[in-house]
Amino acid sequence: MRIALLISGEGTTAEQIITAARSGRLNGIEPVLLIASRAGIGGIERALRAGIPKDDITIMQPGDFQNEEAFGEGIITACRARGVKLIGQYGWMPRTPQNVIELFQTTIINQHPGPLDPGRPDFGGVGMYGRRVHAARLHFVQRTKRDFWTEATAQRVASRYDEGAVLKRKRVMILPADDTASIQERLLSAEYETQIETLRDFARGEVKELEREMPLVLPGEEKILEEAKNIGMRLFPKG
Repeated sequence: MRIALLISGEGTTAEQIITAARSGRLNGIEPVLLIASRAGIGGIERALRAGIPKDDITIMQPGDFQNEEAFGEGIITACRARGVKLIGQYGWMPRTPQNVIELFQTTIINQHPGPLDPGRPDFGGVGMYGRRVHAARLHFVQRTKRDFWTEATAQRVASRYDEGAVLKRKRVMILPADDTASIQERLLSAEYETQIETLRDFARGEVKELEREMPLVLPGEEKILEEAKNIGMRLFPKG
C-alpha cells in the first residue's frame, strides 16, 4: 500500500513510520510521498535522513493556493502522481480540504495525542492539538479524580476536527507527579506504535472501528471539560 505522509512540524512519527517500512518491521506499507505544510520544518530533514527521496518531498502551504479546493487539488495531484492509496496525517495542522477527504474516504487517517469519543464530549475538536491536549486531560482527571490515564489515538479523518471513527488507541497512565511535559514524553512511544500498528492493520485488511461503552465525560462534567480545554489553550497558545 503506497502512502503519503502529511506533516507540519518535527515529523517524528513520520520518521518512525518510514524507518519501520524501510526496515521490514512494517510490511506491506510503502511511504512514497511527504507533504509539508511549511518550509524549513524539522520533519523534512528527518524524512530525507529516513530515506524519502528529495523529489518525493513537497511543500504545500495553504496560503499559496487560491482557496481550500485548490489546496486540495494540489494534494490530490501529488498523490495521484505516485499512486497513493492511503494518506496519514502526523502533526498536520491545516484543515484538510473536503475534496481530499471525499476522494480517500476510508483511507485517510489522523494522529491525535489524547482520548477521543466521537459523537460525545472528548479531548478533540478545534484548537485541541499538541501540549494543549495533555494539559486538558491532566486538569480534567485531577478535577474529576478518576480515570488517571490518557491515550494515543489513530482515527479516520472527517469533515469536522477529530470526529472520525477511532481505529486504534493505546493507554498510558497519569502518575501523581506528572505534568504536561512528562505526560507528553511518556506518551510519545505509544503514539508511534499506535500509528505503525494502524498502518499494519490497513496492509492486512484488519481495520476495525472502536467504540466506548462508557463515555469519557460523564453527565455534569461538561463544564469541567470546557475549563480544561481553555486551560490547555491558555498555557500553550502555540500548541
